[in-house]
Amino acid sequence: MATRTVRLDEEGERALKEVRDTTGLPISEALKRGLRSLRDEVRQGASRTAYDIYRELDHGPGGSAIAPSTETKRAVREAIKKKLGR
Repeated sequence: MATRTVRLDEEGERALKEVRDTTGLPISEALKRGLRSLRDEVRQGASRTAYDIYRELDHGPGGSAIAPSTETKRAVREAIKKKLGR
């Protein structure tokens, strides 16, 4: 078992005090639980794939496209007309 020295700023001290007051845990146990929680969060984030992130974007049917790829030239002309008002 290793011994660590940790410096906490005022915000960290307040958070630790709040956790200790609420749970009654000793400092070492509160910090251990915090580290385990962060470890689990990091592991979960690392297991996400690019597809998982893409699914969360949910562009809906057709995504953000204004026309099918077979009609790209027409869609570009319409977008320019709309932007320039001509």
